[in-house]
Amino acid sequence: MTRSLRVISSGAGEGARLALRILVADDDRDTALALVAILRDEGHEVQTVLRGGEALEMCRLFRPDVLVADVNMPGESGYAIARELRERHGALAPLLIAISGKWTKAPDRLLGKAVGFDYYLLKPCDPGELLPLIEHRVQSGRKRA
Repeated sequence: MTRSLRVISSGAGEGARLALRILVADDDRDTALALVAILRDEGHEVQTVLRGGEALEMCRLFRPDVLVADVNMPGESGYAIARELRERHGALAPLLIAISGKWTKAPDRLLGKAVGFDYYLLKPCDPGELLPLIEHRVQSGRKRA
């Protein structure tokens, strides 16, 4: 099944670029809403869930290009979500970005990579760190079929 790409304008004279579907999964409502506002301001289509158990179902329904997931959520951890998406979709899984304020040590980051996260960021999540990772996905045009 193919998916149509949505093109958005990136500002005066800068041309057009791809808009991505992004799912934010974080049980901290303030963090989730801040990320949603930032990502929508960049022109992306963004959905959010506040419980880990809802993230996999929303991925099935929304089919995001990018998932930004808190590692420590009720229901299912971000680790479990990343592992499941990698097992289901392999290389066609969305870009998986972990964010954590609790699991911040090197072994936690290594576990994140082992279960399938592409990137592992610390809270509070700096938009200056997050946006370039997403922008790279936009520029590469790597979209799921």
